[in-house]
Amino acid sequence: MKQTGDLTLIKKINKSIVLEMIRRESPLSRARIAERTGLTKATVSSLVNELIESNLAHEIGMGQSRGGRKPMLLLFNGAAGYAVGVDLGVSYIHAALTDLNGQIIEEIRLQNDASSVETVFAELKDCIHSLIRKAPESPYGVIGIGVGIPGFSDEEGIVLFAPNLGWENVPLQKMLEDEFHIPVVIDNEANVGAVGEMRFGAGREAASLVYVSIGAGIGTGIIIKDELYRGISGFSGEIGHISIHHDGKPCRCGNSGCWELYASEKALLEEARAAYGNPRMKLSELLQFAKQSDPKALRLLEDLGRYIGVGIVNIINVFNPERIIIGGRLAEAADWLKPPLMEIVEKRSLP
Repeated sequence: MKQTGDLTLIKKINKSIVLEMIRRESPLSRARIAERTGLTKATVSSLVNELIESNLAHEIGMGQSRGGRKPMLLLFNGAAGYAVGVDLGVSYIHAALTDLNGQIIEEIRLQNDASSVETVFAELKDCIHSLIRKAPESPYGVIGIGVGIPGFSDEEGIVLFAPNLGWENVPLQKMLEDEFHIPVVIDNEANVGAVGEMRFGAGREAASLVYVSIGAGIGTGIIIKDELYRGISGFSGEIGHISIHHDGKPCRCGNSGCWELYASEKALLEEARAAYGNPRMKLSELLQFAKQSDPKALRLLEDLGRYIGVGIVNIINVFNPERIIIGGRLAEAADWLKPPLMEIVEKRSLP
């Protein structure tokens, strides 16, 4: 029995390797898969046939010959199933239905006042139900739900602490699985952002990257040698709480002068509301002023770009990653933020 278990596991691992190669590099041939993975041609052929029978891959015709017979090319079937991804923000829910290639099929954005766990969960349920109803017919249907949260969760999907939401010990994964009866994954939004960029976005060619998520706070997801780095307790990436002013503003974390107090969307809006005398000013309004070359808006964004640059310098000097990717709604302000950010990076980072 032990040998059977081992052989089954090895076959499962090999099939996963072959499927991932087809997903990432298709169209490609069976011979190319064998060459890249080191598996025998017979093993690859058998596994590929199983993937075709399972509707996860299909043949699309002959490719160019490198001598000998023309190879039959394989393509990953991204429409074999669908998934729902949710960015659960402090003041919004942004959800998307995607195929298995990560292509967005439908999106929903709505404002969320985060008044209570019950209110937010009700809105989250309605949002996911709406997307599932819009999923096209497919062999596997909607196969899973992923939720990025602005806080910490454990391996059981319990939101341990999400200070900006006011959540502690919320069993979000179980709540969603009881509602939808499909697998659910909960993780820090910066971690899932990093993995998403590595698999589907701007980090596909990088073995190491740091994804910086700028919202109400600042979180980072760290990829080292193609793996998400979590740290010994699973709470890595809290670079928003490095201190850039030793005697600066007090932070809710207990530290003073934290980076996110000066370089986050929340910090920008605090400054903007004071500068314009509008306690309800939104990011979209400030960006509209910037588009009109309003001096106050341009100054605020320039200052923010410099503060972001200070933290980016620390990331460069500590991790020396291949790529740093900045995400979050402030990415909409890239045209104004990037010049002062790069000026600080070029001036202060190690050569």
